[in-house]
Amino acid sequence: MDISQAQDFVRANPRGVLITYKRDGSAQSSPVLAAIDGSGALVVSSREPAYKVRNLRRDPRVAYCGLTERFFGSWLQIDGTAEIISLPDAMEGLVDYYRALSGEHSDWADYRAAMEKERRVLIWVRIERAGPKVSG
Repeated sequence: MDISQAQDFVRANPRGVLITYKRDGSAQSSPVLAAIDGSGALVVSSREPAYKVRNLRRDPRVAYCGLTERFFGSWLQIDGTAEIISLPDAMEGLVDYYRALSGEHSDWADYRAAMEKERRVLIWVRIERAGPKVSG
């Protein structure tokens, strides 16, 4: 699977598991909704104090397993390097993230206030590899 195919898969199937790495090197997994931004990066919203964010600030390596709603069937793994974008710089990216997953919000001022209250960040992942190239 090439990166453009992986991006198309995520656009159609936003559910997945984000893998980050704890201080001891073991994996930490989090169910997430992912989108692809205008640059082609995988993006996920999280809260500033979340373990995945703390892990990524220390070790930016990411693995993401994307799944269909059916769970069984097509899937993919993306490997990449993450950057954490905090507020206020994250706000427009969080708006774009919401639009990619849910369309227009009924009250953008309310959405922005909620992002600030929840201390949301944007996890921006440069996709370096995608697979599998074969299945089964």
